Amino acid sequence: MNPNPSPMDLPDSVPEWLRIVGEKVSSLRYGVVQIVVHDRKITQIERTEKTRLDPAREDSAIYRDHI
Repeated sequence: MNPNPSPMDLPDSVPEWLRIVGEKVSSLRYGVVQIVVHDRKITQIERTEKTRLDPAREDSAIYRDHI
């Protein structure tokens, strides 16, 4: 059994919101997935992705020198 199933591998009994969260998380390297709730119901799912730069890379040092 796959320890990290894709959202498509989930059984039909899984709620739609959980499938959406799985899709958002599975394609995210760094970031945040937020679930917004109103009156005990999930109304919105937000994904914020961050891009991390490696400060040890030479081109990062060049960028830093031009700021």
